[in-house]
Amino acid sequence: MVTLTVNGQTHNVDADGDTPLLWVLRDHLGLTGTKFGCGMALCGACTVHVDGAPLRSCVLRLTAVAGKTVTTIEGLSSDRSHPVQRAWIELDVPQCGYCQSGQIMSAAALLANNPVPSDQDINAALAGNICRCGTYVRIRKAIHRASELQRASKSAS
Repeated sequence: MVTLTVNGQTHNVDADGDTPLLWVLRDHLGLTGTKFGCGMALCGACTVHVDGAPLRSCVLRLTAVAGKTVTTIEGLSSDRSHPVQRAWIELDVPQCGYCQSGQIMSAAALLANNPVPSDQDINAALAGNICRCGTYVRIRKAIHRASELQRASKSAS
């Protein structure tokens, strides 16, 4: 039994400690927003935050996240109000959409650490996220827009 916190809720998971976090999220907790892409941490579709850092859940063992805080796409916001989600919707970023939860999670982690990223910062932060549809230009625009929304939200507070 491994205890972990996912999206603010504590869970006791009865799974082998070597089970990849991705499968615990999807199969044990029913959180299917995190996608299986390659299974080798190469495509980024399975990106989640562990203590705020974007990590690939397909290769991250359950025991590695025991006692840590995990945030999935479902936990970013319950109503799509996170600036990255708002920007993604506003700019109609997805094409097929399969990679987008990983793209969004990587973008949210970037903006948490760098609220005004340059194109180079965005390229570096999302280099491990592959979009087979090639929506990279829209992704970059959405990250800049999310940065604006985030700053406006903080100014209004």
